[in-house]
Amino acid sequence: MIGGLGWQELLIVLVILALLFGASRVADLGGALGRGIREFRTEAKSDDSDESSGEESESETTDKSDSPKSDAS
Repeated sequence: MIGGLGWQELLIVLVILALLFGASRVADLGGALGRGIREFRTEAKSDDSDESSGEESESETTDKSDSPKSDAS
């Protein structure tokens, strides 16, 4: 349960919000909140994958720069 609130208390809070803002507005706010959370999760996952691929590409570039170059004159 969220902060010690039961389902009855959450239902009462939702009814009060619906009365104050209107049911469509509360639904829009819920949808926007869900979209924001989804976008945050995808960005957090992409940042993790970018960091791991960035480390791999750095090690590849150092390996290539350490290899001796042959002079073809």
